Amino acid sequence: MILGSTSARVAAVYTAAFALAVALLGATTILATRTALASQFDDRIRTELAAVRVDYDSEGFTGLVDEMNERSANPGELWFGLRTVAGAPIKGALAQVAAPAGWSVAHIRAGGRERTLRVLAEDLPGGYRLMAADDVARMQGLDRSVVIGFALAFLGVVAIGAAGGFALSRDMHRRLAAISGTAEAIIDGDLARRVPIERGGGDLGRLAGTVNRMLDRIGVLVDSLRQVSSDIAHDLRTPLTRLRQRLELSLQHTDDPGRRVEIEGALRDVDSILRTFGALLRIAQVDAGARRAAFRPLDLAALAQAVFDDYAPAAEDGGRTMTLDADRPVWIEGDPALVSQLLVNLVENALAHTPAGVKVELSAYAGDQGQVLSVRDHGLGAPDEERERLFDRFYRMERSRSTPGSGLGLALVAAIARLHRAEVSLDNAAPGLEARVVFPAPVSGP
Repeated sequence: MILGSTSARVAAVYTAAFALAVALLGATTILATRTALASQFDDRIRTELAAVRVDYDSEGFTGLVDEMNERSANPGELWFGLRTVAGAPIKGALAQVAAPAGWSVAHIRAGGRERTLRVLAEDLPGGYRLMAADDVARMQGLDRSVVIGFALAFLGVVAIGAAGGFALSRDMHRRLAAISGTAEAIIDGDLARRVPIERGGGDLGRLAGTVNRMLDRIGVLVDSLRQVSSDIAHDLRTPLTRLRQRLELSLQHTDDPGRRVEIEGALRDVDSILRTFGALLRIAQVDAGARRAAFRPLDLAALAQAVFDDYAPAAEDGGRTMTLDADRPVWIEGDPALVSQLLVNLVENALAHTPAGVKVELSAYAGDQGQVLSVRDHGLGAPDEERERLFDRFYRMERSRSTPGSGLGLALVAAIARLHRAEVSLDNAAPGLEARVVFPAPVSGP
């Protein structure tokens, strides 16, 4: 179970709620126990005092004194005292306590320590005041025993509750991890993956079943859309290819300069359409995740060097300067052909949409967030509101509509980045635009 996860929070809330309920129950029990102890404490004093008075009523003063002496001699018995109503001490340990009639609290020193007594005094016929008391420490000791016992029980119950919460949250975490793992597999292109359903899974089991039915429906729709797209692309590529062949034949058999110009223009248009269909098919293939089988350790620095070697001469011919910053290996796990296509698209995009005289910087390095592949130009850049839309299929900025292209180059870059679980962004380089692709944490080279 991961700290900070939903299952961990469920365990914490479950344990806290359980502990709060036990604490409230314990507080109520302790208060009730204290009330009952106090009541029993007073009842004992009242009962003992009444018993001693019975002896006074039946045997007089002598019987009273004898009963007081007998009861005081036994360990654990109450304290007794006899005074005159006027306040003169007569007999007993409490004789020196000036307690009023009724209940009161008195402090005496006995047995080498200060004692706090709960005293009940009653006036007797003949001008006497009989007193009985018990040490408050006795009740406090019982109260302390109750509190300690509850504290130990509370710890044990909370420990059991925490164990139950942990077991519950662990089971929830395991099931949520299965759902999350299924979602990750589908993101990676495994559209046949489904959430495992356990017998008696309860709400999460029903959720898993609902998710699986949704995935079945989405799978059918995606397969249908992919099949339609592939069929359209394939079916159109065949007649377009035949058309191109006929145009080439026509170009070979005509000597009319005007007609040759028209045919060459038609050939360029056909080639542009064929490239568009090829890009659409490639994007569909990448989005399907079928190419993950070709993943292997790949050095971005070596790849950047190869692309730089291929495009630097063309950049110079177009009046641009191209630089490379990739002086050490930068390893990722990826498909070499697709990552190469990604970088080529970014470089071609930078060269196609910048004026002559600008510099295009190509770099590969290990960053704080992952392995970075960057293509930066010092051209006109792109408005903030349009940068994210440049990854949409067929989207082109207004000023780029007059240049060749289909608006699928960056869409293919985004698809390849998704397949590699990389983050791709277009940032304002002030001046110009920087395309950054951040791949996941590095792996060791071969």
